[in-house]
Amino acid sequence: MRVRASGIGHPGAVTDAQGLEGTVLDLDVLRIAHGGVSVAEHEGRVVFVADTLPGERVRARVVEDRHERWLRAETVAVLEPSPDRRPHIWAAASVERDPDERAGGAEFGHIASERQRALKSEVLRDALARTGRLPEATIDALDPQVRAVPGPPDGTRSRTRLRLHVDAGGAIGPYAARSRSVVPVEDLPLGVAPLEALLPTAPRDRDSVELVAPSEGEPFAVGGRGAHPPITERVGERRFLLEATGFWQVHPEAPSVLTAAVQAALDPGRFDPRAGNLDLYGGVGLLAAALGDAGGPGTRVTSVESDRAAGRHARANLASWRGARTVPARVDAFLARERDERPGATVVLDPPRSGAGRAVVEALAGLRPARIVYVACDPVALARDLATFAGHGWRPVHLEAFDLFPNTHHLEAVVALDHD
Repeated sequence: MRVRASGIGHPGAVTDAQGLEGTVLDLDVLRIAHGGVSVAEHEGRVVFVADTLPGERVRARVVEDRHERWLRAETVAVLEPSPDRRPHIWAAASVERDPDERAGGAEFGHIASERQRALKSEVLRDALARTGRLPEATIDALDPQVRAVPGPPDGTRSRTRLRLHVDAGGAIGPYAARSRSVVPVEDLPLGVAPLEALLPTAPRDRDSVELVAPSEGEPFAVGGRGAHPPITERVGERRFLLEATGFWQVHPEAPSVLTAAVQAALDPGRFDPRAGNLDLYGGVGLLAAALGDAGGPGTRVTSVESDRAAGRHARANLASWRGARTVPARVDAFLARERDERPGATVVLDPPRSGAGRAVVEALAGLRPARIVYVACDPVALARDLATFAGHGWRPVHLEAFDLFPNTHHLEAVVALDHD
């Protein structure tokens, strides 16, 4: 729970029992940090400040003072704007609104798109160096630049799925940034146009609503855990069946971009379609299909997914490949049972935002596959896992990063690793 003072004080004032919480500070913003916030300093302490970008001078209100080395603050006024600041793409999230009334989920929407990608590239590079402990020469060779993907230049209309919330009075919208307070909205510029059209008639009988625009079929809204038949998503010439609110990449171009990136990360000299190839955290089989299309109809690949509904759909989605099979299991439990090495195999893993973790990484290293292709949506979790891989002789040899979540701090990266 966030703690606020009853009014806005002056720089240096202490307004309540939580130290500087509620105090307003004038800050020079120095650099970007992971998590969509920037870094400033105040009296020798780091200040993580939201809704700004490096090079600006802002007035910010302290919202958290619980650690002797750092504070958290929210921008309330921009005193000296960066040339890369633009009017926020979503008025509901603009710095002109009180922080308690700003829509969350578009924390980079005030930054020019090219600068957004540059900042994300900085975060990725910093994570590889600090957390991943990769040598500078290795990072330079990987060239971790976050690339644009097809779509509107300002990054709007980039989501085919949105979750909104409903307050006690029936108002619908996202939560305010870093809170559980619903911000009522009348537009959804991050969503593809059909999602915005659903907003006026979206159900309000539950505390959350999923808006979905599949690539085949009509867009729809589902309240809470409401039922809806499975849907079909198309990627190139292939179709994938999945639950209506099951996991699927939200950017319209993401499935195609990631399919191509995983295939580009394969080593033709190492990829053996007949080996015991693995697709871990496989979902409904998107990346297993990328392997299958690269290797042909005889490709052997085992897709491991703990969600049973997704696994059932994966079985149907992968039927084109004679050697494809699905295993309904947690990845760590599956790997704990795998005692035999898999020489010649390629392993693709697409773990959740928290990363694969030490146990999974060490188990994978023990399988001794020919190549590992890691798909990541969090640069710090990726870097942490790369550091664990390095302890077992695995090194990154290829990296691509994509701006699949424009107007947010999130990015997607695909890394290929080989054993020394």
